Amino acid sequence: MRILVTCMVLVLLSANVRSQPEAVSERYRKFINQHINADMSINKCDKEINKLKITKTGSNECKETNTFILATTNLVKSVCKDAGEPYNNLMKSTKPFSIIVCKLKGGQRRPHCQYRGQSRTRRIAIACEDGFPVHFDRDIVHFEN
Repeated sequence: MRILVTCMVLVLLSANVRSQPEAVSERYRKFINQHINADMSINKCDKEINKLKITKTGSNECKETNTFILATTNLVKSVCKDAGEPYNNLMKSTKPFSIIVCKLKGGQRRPHCQYRGQSRTRRIAIACEDGFPVHFDRDIVHFEN
């Protein structure tokens, strides 16, 4: 009986270890899909958010704000390592990024969401897991001295 319990615990632990990288990569893929688009413009908010089916988490309601980072995945990923610095429980980019902020101006449910886009240059604050960005938290105004 003791051997059976030990074997079951080992199987569960190994399954958990295997699923953790998959969970991170799934969250990373969602982050890329939702926040990285080097070709984004202020006039594409409605089209891109509808195409990508971006909504409030777990619903069909329009998301209030979505930010697109105009960069490559590798540049954004580097914020989790050498191009970022700790910022509360997040990482803040050491250099500013060009971003498009899409703010809801009308509509309640997908696909009727309407957005107004704004172009900004800001540092970004993201959550990282195992060296991968998994959540966009905010953009940060940065003034050079």
